[in-house]
Amino acid sequence: MKNSVQQGQNLSLSRATLMFPLALVLFEFSVYIGNDLIQPAMLAITKEFGVSSAWAPSSMSFYLLGGACVAGIMGPLSDQIGRKKVLLGGVAFFVITCLLILLTGNIESFLVLRFLQGFGLSVIASAGYAAIQETFEERDAIKVMALMANISLLAPLIGPVVGAALIDHVSWHWGFIGIAFLAFLSWFGLKAKMPNNQISIPKQPMSYIWDDYKKVFKNKTFLGLTLGMPMVAMPLMLWIALSPVMLVEELGLSSLQYGLAQFPVLGGLIVGNIVLIKLVDRLALGRTVLIGLPLMLLGTAIVVIGTIWREYFLYCVILGMTLVSFGEGISFSVLYRFALMSSEVSKGTVAAAVSVLLMMTFFVVIEIIRILYEYFHLWAYAISCFALIALWFTVPRGILKGIMQQRKANGEF
Repeated sequence: MKNSVQQGQNLSLSRATLMFPLALVLFEFSVYIGNDLIQPAMLAITKEFGVSSAWAPSSMSFYLLGGACVAGIMGPLSDQIGRKKVLLGGVAFFVITCLLILLTGNIESFLVLRFLQGFGLSVIASAGYAAIQETFEERDAIKVMALMANISLLAPLIGPVVGAALIDHVSWHWGFIGIAFLAFLSWFGLKAKMPNNQISIPKQPMSYIWDDYKKVFKNKTFLGLTLGMPMVAMPLMLWIALSPVMLVEELGLSSLQYGLAQFPVLGGLIVGNIVLIKLVDRLALGRTVLIGLPLMLLGTAIVVIGTIWREYFLYCVILGMTLVSFGEGISFSVLYRFALMSSEVSKGTVAAAVSVLLMMTFFVVIEIIRILYEYFHLWAYAISCFALIALWFTVPRGILKGIMQQRKANGEF
């Protein structure tokens, strides 16, 4: 299959061209708060359904699994019929599933709807992010992704506090109603402002799509970078999945205290993205990753220290995870760009491959750590976070340094 080619030149950042990313980030915010607002409510939801609180992290892992299962279809589909059609259809589907979950009466049907809602994650990555990378110049695309990350990070900052308030004063059902309303608004913004770029890919049988995926997954650079990305993102994902159990059940914090504890941790991610925007034009691309990952390793080491001296765990986990989130903020958007551009295959397919590997890894690791947490509690969380970051310093770091050296040899900054 021939590579996708846009008609026209990539755009530069301006107030007018930012309207599409802002419409996209409203949907991204809706999808993210669909996890971050609901996760704090999971202790109440499991109690309402009469099941153990050990089911709480499964709400997040099934959400991610839903995204992983359809990502492989969404990318090639957006190559064939256009990013805009796939994105608009995905937003509409997400709104419907958010409303349908109001009718659930047991944990099984609840998790099925969470799985279906997770399709929204795949639509963002396979169609939305691919469109951003195709629409803007390289460094502008990284800035846009970092800016979008900062806006979407309001979700994990606001979500826990709003989720706690919903549980204390009304019901978790109202959270899904609000999420559906925000996503519904984003549909209109995307319809009006998203470019409808024409992609020069002729209709091809499914065998050609399979051939493209084989090319992507045989690319060692792609695999190394993409499998390294969950190592970078996973500690914070585990924090979001397990912090309600750790902070409320284990440490006895109130729902409000739990919500407030998220501010320094997720604030670090926002600051990291702001720093990335400031530095991306000044440093060689990839340099921020080499700065961020040692900080992340230090952060996870502090979490382990807090687990040894349990009376200091709360302070250590907040400090350590703040360093982890800052390091992720200055690293992840660059790694995503390198992974997406590591293959010559059409970017919808490459973005879909990235999504499949990321979300499937997230699902598997969260479920494994959830089970380990039942037996080893805080130790399972702390050691897992440290091991994941330490693993990045093996093959993924070597691949990144190789890309940076090649860019330098080619005269690319």
